[in-house]
Amino acid sequence: MQLGSKHPIIFFALAVLLQMLTSSLNLARGSGEADFGDDMNIGGDIFDDFNEDIEATRVLEDERFYRYGRFFSFNLGLGLTDFDGNRGAAYDNEPPTYGLSLYFFSDFKASYGIGVEYSKHHFILDRPVNAHHVFIDEDAADPEIDMQKGVGLIEVNLIRIYFAYRYYLDTANLGTAITYSNPYATARAEYWYANLQFTDQKNYPDDKGGGMGIGFGGGFDFPIRLKETYLNVEFLLHLVNFHDKFTHDYAPVPNGTFGYDDMTGSVYSVMVSYVMSW
Repeated sequence: MQLGSKHPIIFFALAVLLQMLTSSLNLARGSGEADFGDDMNIGGDIFDDFNEDIEATRVLEDERFYRYGRFFSFNLGLGLTDFDGNRGAAYDNEPPTYGLSLYFFSDFKASYGIGVEYSKHHFILDRPVNAHHVFIDEDAADPEIDMQKGVGLIEVNLIRIYFAYRYYLDTANLGTAITYSNPYATARAEYWYANLQFTDQKNYPDDKGGGMGIGFGGGFDFPIRLKETYLNVEFLLHLVNFHDKFTHDYAPVPNGTFGYDDMTGSVYSVMVSYVMSW
């Protein structure tokens, strides 16, 4: 029995339904190709829009930096260098410390610099120590006089050269005063050169030597004229491997009470600089 002749209505309904399904599938296929064809093709990139947003942000940031940022800064500074430990107990400081540096800014947050600083100190050995003493004439009129005495004044000249990195903190959500001060954190790789001169003993050779060090700290750039001149204040802790760090030259003589078992100690510095930027 033929389905078309027996049930023409059912046959017609099935034909219409099949036609509707075919049309729906073709429509869906066409819509999908219109919306996702480029992204689904080989070589397409579904992150194109995202990448375009990042690139646009970078371009805007660069334009803002070129318009409002600093590119270089030249610093002239004065400050104070101090010590703790045995070196701090021995040394008397002779401020100021002098500083000179040049910084390059890569963007608003980072800058790189090279510089040099000089400080002067002294200490006095008025009694004999392990490796530094002078003998008194054995025919001295006073038989009770000690046959040894200290070498006297020692002048200490310290020069350090360094490479520094500064990271300026994001202060967008902080108070106006903090934002105005441009706070930053900094780290430095340093080389310290020390020259100790025995001023009262002309026949004594100078004690010279160098050592590597690192510095950590932070500071502020207070603007005098935006993008042109600033007042910089910087605080640093230095860890330095001085050439005489573990020397026993200044240790007490046998049965003596005066001297220093070694010359260990950290270094602290504060510098105030006039900054010229362009």
